[in-house]
Amino acid sequence: MSEPMIAARRVFKRYQRGGETLTVLDGLDLEMEEGRFYALMGPSGSGKTTLLNLIGGLDQADEGELVVAGANLADLGSADLARWRAANVGFVFQGFNLIPVLTALENVELPLTLTPLSKKERRDHARFALKLVGLEGREDHRPQQLSGGQEQRVAIARAIASDPKVLLADEPTGDLDRKSASDVLDLLARLNEEFKKTILMVTHDPFAAARASLVVHLDKGQLGRIERNAAPAAPAARS
Repeated sequence: MSEPMIAARRVFKRYQRGGETLTVLDGLDLEMEEGRFYALMGPSGSGKTTLLNLIGGLDQADEGELVVAGANLADLGSADLARWRAANVGFVFQGFNLIPVLTALENVELPLTLTPLSKKERRDHARFALKLVGLEGREDHRPQQLSGGQEQRVAIARAIASDPKVLLADEPTGDLDRKSASDVLDLLARLNEEFKKTILMVTHDPFAAARASLVVHLDKGQLGRIERNAAPAAPAARS
């Protein structure tokens, strides 16, 4: 049996709030297989975004072991962690996080400056990523010239431009109308099905969670139930 893409073993994460210690992840054990599309659900404060940040190397666990894409994150120093993150993980956020003064192409190309790619290779990767998300011809548009759904597709292009193994999405449809949300979910499903990306998506929305193959529930910092969707919900009909 192959190793899981993501493995959390007895992971604890605590924060200090005033004089009180708040335990957000409480000995979490979780394994996620390569090439699966997971939705992560749970009430506010259950540790969803904290777990996403730990998996992406944006934060460190206080105790336990976290192995992602073959690397034990606790063994990596800050420079090695930055290089590992640039090569292995793509991030998609609810608020898009695009730079307003840059074009779509420049926004997608920006994180590739952390890779060994030449300037031409970076530009080619960025153009291909925008084409993949359906924004060919919009390369020179700035964020304010795009709809919310198009901005999120630029953000997804930015996340996949380095061909990462893992795609982490934190409420990627939270700021979108239902049609734009459906388009983004179609795109994530395609990245999983055709390109075999391992996707972990935090969401409060059952409509979004239905597009994943597995739904993982967190409760009070621990693993709750795991639901297997019989089949991902069909894409919405396009007008």
